[in-house]
This record gives sequence, structure tokens and C-alpha cells, in this order.
Amino acid sequence: MSLGTKIAWDDTVLPFQLDIPDMRGRVARLDGVLDGILKQHDYPEKVEALVAEMALLTALIGQTVSLRWKLSLQVQSKGAVRMIATDYYAPQAEGELARIRAYASFDPDRLTDSTPFDQVGEGYFAIMIDQGEGTQPYQGITPLAGGSLSACAEAYFAQSEQLPTRFSLSFGKSTEPGVGEHWRAGGIMLQHMPKASPFVANAEGDGQILSADDLVDGEEGENWGRVNILLDTVDDLELIGPSIAPTDLLIRLFHEEQPRVYDAQSVQFGCTCSEERVRQSLSIYSARDIEKMTTPEGQVTADCQFCGAHYVLDPVTVGFDAGEA
Repeated sequence: MSLGTKIAWDDTVLPFQLDIPDMRGRVARLDGVLDGILKQHDYPEKVEALVAEMALLTALIGQTVSLRWKLSLQVQSKGAVRMIATDYYAPQAEGELARIRAYASFDPDRLTDSTPFDQVGEGYFAIMIDQGEGTQPYQGITPLAGGSLSACAEAYFAQSEQLPTRFSLSFGKSTEPGVGEHWRAGGIMLQHMPKASPFVANAEGDGQILSADDLVDGEEGENWGRVNILLDTVDDLELIGPSIAPTDLLIRLFHEEQPRVYDAQSVQFGCTCSEERVRQSLSIYSARDIEKMTTPEGQVTADCQFCGAHYVLDPVTVGFDAGEA
């Protein structure tokens, strides 16, 4: 695999379909996206691993949705890592790239030497879809369980969408010769073709945590089991690269299942924050509230948690009393 080919597959999501077992999937590889996300913060390595996994899940899931605006994933927990939030923004015009952003909130004094997932405690994993103005946002949640964020996502799809789903992910710091150490991530998402479009039926679980195996039986169950056995043969280097292209990987794994690939979607790190959005968020506050937010230097400041942008505003120009004498 040449350097040019490797770069071509970095920061892309490749949709595919397996015709014989009636399944669909995605292959994703993230490189520059993770660099854009992680360089905004000085996270400990265990927090970086959780953010990398969450960003990879967001890329895979976001590309499966008929999305007009935004998909968000969120972890809320009582553990050392209190929150992880990611957003996937769909392309708004022909030729545009999808955008991903992410950040984490954590208590450094509570981090342990245990695994990254052990840094989150009791809590929930949520998927939210906002199709934009004039629509009702959708949210589904599942408890944090299963030993990884990808296991939580699998439980979510089984519980809330009744869609058998499997993720095989790999992520870590790359130490390629001649390239500075940086994070890379790669993964495959498999999903049984839905009888109804996902995120449309808005089905609700009954409180019991389900798995994909609970949703298929008979021939469907046999097909699901066979394809998962094939996916179990993948190794980390195949997922992350650069030794094998995603198309070659699909043939290696699923050649007997007749894989078909579609156009890859490129993704990039991107934030939607702006001074206008900051002003909008402050427009609900009175002049008295704004005064309490004003620094000794006579400024109202705001920082974007996702990209680190710093905004400095004149207090008389913000709030619903702005401009009044």
C-alpha cells in the first residue's frame, strides 16, 4: 500500500453491503480528525483513548443516518471521566466534508491505573439526532455497561432500535518511521439490514439490556453468527493501516459474502462555534446577570470546549438588554 493510497483512505468512512447475509457496514479510518480534536486539549492518555474511541464511533454511526444536520453521542457518568461529547455534522452541499468535534470533562485526581473504560463509572450512553430547524430532536439512551464504549453503542442499537450491530475498533498512538507520534483509529461497523429505517421507528426498550444475538434467530441468526466469526479474524493493524486498504480488507474478510462498496465519505475536524452563537447563548440573560459574568477588566469572555476558541465581548453588547441606556 503506497503512501498516497494510505493518505487517500485516512479520515474517510467507506460504506459497504454484504448481499448474501443482507447486512450493511462501514469502515472508517481517522488520523487528522483525531489530531484536530486532541491537540485542543492536554488530556491524559486514558482520556485521549476514550475520546478517540468515541470519535470513531461517531464517524461510523453518523455515516449510517440519513442526516440533514447533526448527530451527537454523549457519555454522562459518575466516574473520573464525567462526560464525553461528540458531534457529527453532515455535509450541507455537494463536495463538502462531514465534520466531527469532541471533548471530555474529567477529574484528574480520580483517574486510576486501570483501563480507559474503567475511568467512567455508573451512567449512560446517549445518541441524539437533530435534523435541524422545524424538526423534533430524537434521543435514546442505554446504561454504561459491557467494558467499552463500543459495547455500549451495540447495546444501544439492540435496546432502542432493535438493530443487531457489531463494532470492531482499534485506536492508539502511531509510531510510523519519519512521522511524529500521533493518534490513529480504525474500525468496522456491521449492522443487519433494518426492516424499517433506523432512528425513524423511535422504538423504546423495556429496560432490559439486550444484545444483537437476542434479535436474530433461524437463518438470520446463522448469517449473523457466521459474519461475526469472520470479523473476529481482523487484527489491529488491518483496522488502523497503513498495511491494507479498506477495500482489500473487506475482500479478505467477506469475499464469500459478496461485499459491495459505495462512495467513501471524507470527514474532518470542524467546529461550529462563532461569536454570533456566543451572543445568542447570552441573549437570555439580563444586564444584571451579564454584570455578574463581567471580568475585572470589563469583559465578558467565553471559551469553546470543543476547539478552544476564546471570545471576548463588550458586556453592553450582550444579553437581552443589550444597547439599552
